[in-house]
Amino acid sequence: MPKFYLTTAIDYSNGDPHLGHALEKVGADCIARYRRLRGDQVHFLMGMDEHSQSVLQAAARAGVPPQEWVDRMAVRFREFWQRLECTNDDWIRTTEPRHARSVTELLRRIQRLNPDDHYVAEYEGLYCTGCEEFKQESQIVNGHCIEHPTLELVRTRERNHFFRLSRYGDRLLDLITTGTLRVEPAIRRNEVVRLLQGGLQDISVSRLRQPWGIPFPGDAEQTVYVWFDALINYLSATGFPEPGYEKLWPADLHVVGKGITRFHCVIWPAMLLAAGLDLPRQVWAHGYVQWEGTKMSKTAGTAVTLDEAIERHGPDSLRYFLLREVGFEADGNFTWERFDERYTADLADGLGNLASRSLAMLQKYRSGLVPQLRGLASLEQAGLKALADYTRAMDALDLRGGTEAVSGLVSSANLFVQQTAPWSLAKAQRDAELDDVLGALARTLCRLALMASPIIPGKAQTLWENVGMDGRAGSASWSLAENPPVAGRTSGKPEILFPKPANV
Repeated sequence: MPKFYLTTAIDYSNGDPHLGHALEKVGADCIARYRRLRGDQVHFLMGMDEHSQSVLQAAARAGVPPQEWVDRMAVRFREFWQRLECTNDDWIRTTEPRHARSVTELLRRIQRLNPDDHYVAEYEGLYCTGCEEFKQESQIVNGHCIEHPTLELVRTRERNHFFRLSRYGDRLLDLITTGTLRVEPAIRRNEVVRLLQGGLQDISVSRLRQPWGIPFPGDAEQTVYVWFDALINYLSATGFPEPGYEKLWPADLHVVGKGITRFHCVIWPAMLLAAGLDLPRQVWAHGYVQWEGTKMSKTAGTAVTLDEAIERHGPDSLRYFLLREVGFEADGNFTWERFDERYTADLADGLGNLASRSLAMLQKYRSGLVPQLRGLASLEQAGLKALADYTRAMDALDLRGGTEAVSGLVSSANLFVQQTAPWSLAKAQRDAELDDVLGALARTLCRLALMASPIIPGKAQTLWENVGMDGRAGSASWSLAENPPVAGRTSGKPEILFPKPANV
């Protein structure tokens, strides 16, 4: 069983999560669930970034100590991801002792293996508290950070420890252009390549007299810079530096937002090279969820809360919308109107209607017993094609494409019902033909339950059980998608998977 170590970015503990965070976590969870279906031994990591200046500021505004604040926020974030049915195997926080040990050891390894990569110097620059980063000219527009245009940049001068990032530019360029370190999608890879071709500057890896953070090894006045600290979480969760961490490391996939590719595709791999450690195999940088063309962020505030979005049509429906409408590559807009339209068309009138009518006919005409499919019905051919399209898309991390394959099969099945008119076959007592139609529909519902289980896991499980299948759809053998074993099983009574709200 192949290992698949998957991570998401860890989130700042300075405010509630929003739809942008949800897209990343739902997308990564969809990948994790799909890889489990394909037989991989998945280890899925999520967590919290708790050593930032913005956290100190949030705690001060709330009038509580920073540790109390991050404890509170960690509970808040975990509750949201549980509501959205995320199946992470581990939850790491940068205030944990295991993380502090890993950070200290990685720094010491770099100091031991490549002592010239660290030096002390004065630094002066413009600091964005939203990004927790000193900004270069290319990252500033009209005097403001591109990512946080509502914040004022703070001119800061202090003595810091530096990492000689400039030493690694050519090597990283070769690793990325040859595909040894895969950066996807291509638009993000091209951005990183241009950054490397423009040359790298050394970076500060400590902050002077910052009271909230991990002490810098060998310098009591300094703490480890928050981004240098945070990136190491992916390694900390493997147990590094204890023996056996190699069972998980290197990571097979880092899922991050497009705004932090410099950290994950340049700084992080350079840190690992300096420490003599293996690089992650792939970084996927998704786009943003936007509201009226503007990125959703904690700093700017949003017109949509994650709580409202989940409550609107339920967690499965929000997962579906984010993956189908926004996707996992480019930026995409969220509006209530579009959410309602997609819910009604694809879920209520689409999958929900198909399941309800198919199960109702099985109950009415065959007392719930699923008949054997004798021949290769047209719907079966459509199902096998949709399965191939789905597999190809999901293997390529094209989550929108995978979701579209599910939606396409639903449309084919609803059209099949209209064309075959099972009610007419029943009236004419054409029993053999009716058996074929009902058998094909039951097989399609089973196939859809498997294909949809990474996307809408709760509703997919209900569908799985309603066609008489045992256990969990997400734990089933993937081979069942090619030949669903539903014949002879007893289907359940129809229920409304996606009810239409009266106020929408």
